[in-house]
Amino acid sequence: MALLVQKFGGTSVGSIERIEAVAERVIKARQLGHQVVVVVSAMAGETNRLLGLAKQIDAVPTQRELDVLLSTGEQVTIALLAMALNQKGYLATSLTGDQLGIRTDAVFNNATITVVETEVVTELLERDHIVVVAGFQGRDSRNNITTLGRGGSDTTAVAIAGALAADECQIFTDVDGVYTTDPRLVSEAARLSTIHFDDMTAMARHGAKVLQLQSVEYAERHQVPLRVLSSFDEGEGTLVDFSTVPSEGAAGVAVKGQQALYRVAQPLEKVEPQLGLLGFDAWCYGDSQQATYIVAADDELARLNVIFEKTELAQPSVATLTLVGEGVEGNSAKVAALLTEKGVGVYQQKSAARCVSLLINGQDLQLAVEHIHKKFVVEPESLDNRPLLAVS
Repeated sequence: MALLVQKFGGTSVGSIERIEAVAERVIKARQLGHQVVVVVSAMAGETNRLLGLAKQIDAVPTQRELDVLLSTGEQVTIALLAMALNQKGYLATSLTGDQLGIRTDAVFNNATITVVETEVVTELLERDHIVVVAGFQGRDSRNNITTLGRGGSDTTAVAIAGALAADECQIFTDVDGVYTTDPRLVSEAARLSTIHFDDMTAMARHGAKVLQLQSVEYAERHQVPLRVLSSFDEGEGTLVDFSTVPSEGAAGVAVKGQQALYRVAQPLEKVEPQLGLLGFDAWCYGDSQQATYIVAADDELARLNVIFEKTELAQPSVATLTLVGEGVEGNSAKVAALLTEKGVGVYQQKSAARCVSLLINGQDLQLAVEHIHKKFVVEPESLDNRPLLAVS
């Protein structure tokens, strides 16, 4: 018998029918004799609906009260899922983050988990209950409700798995695993059965969205095996752990689209510290006129305008792609040359250990990823005899 922590996102619990399907998936694990803790997000669209209500009252809501409001989305889901499990004849108890004992720092809207208390959940598991927990939330030392920010439910699941020494933390999502690149862009992308944490962390940092970076880093620190599975299809998914040997050579291509390039009339050495103070992790570079260009997602312009008095739109659509793998930084010139040969303009490129990143025109993203993936991931060695990294 194993102890499993299963996490289901907003799409997976987006309707009563899907909540019923999640209940059946959880019951299958219980029927195999496993103890199960389920972590769920709010129903798809609910967090945005609540945020919209808040902004009808105040365009910049008080952060504390916003957390009180946003945390209610998950409370609805845990109650409905526990009801579904109970109705099907299985003991189930729902817990908010506070009720379970998830303690955080006092950073509203983007809190960090400091402690996960295990007494309540352990006692329920010992009584053969399925425990259904609200993701994305906790309580600070002054009894304020806090939320964990983007990817918070994944982090909740990993933190609980670590505290309970669970055998596996299973992340159920709308894809059936982790791929060599985004399968929506490249038809040759292949799902991988296993990935080493070092590779997955690098890819999540550079845009692979199947797992949130914070949750991957937390799982790596606490030695929690992760498995990515589909909420809608059967399969073994992709296991992220330490037993797989990290890839040698080019391993996969991570991408970030829907970005723009902004210009700030300040030198790079002044811009970078200002971005760092607000935790804004952006690719930026300077030019000969002592101005700085900043790559930012479309929804981050408001934050840039808070930091800088004036930002100019330099390019409305840019994208970044990152080739990851052992020693790929030595191929930086070859990667850029290939894209130039295929008619893709490269604005900037940078290299670091195991990474080569390029900034390109957003309209060229699919073309660029197809060529880089084929040349540096597929061609050097077939997918059948090499354990490649999977990203999506």
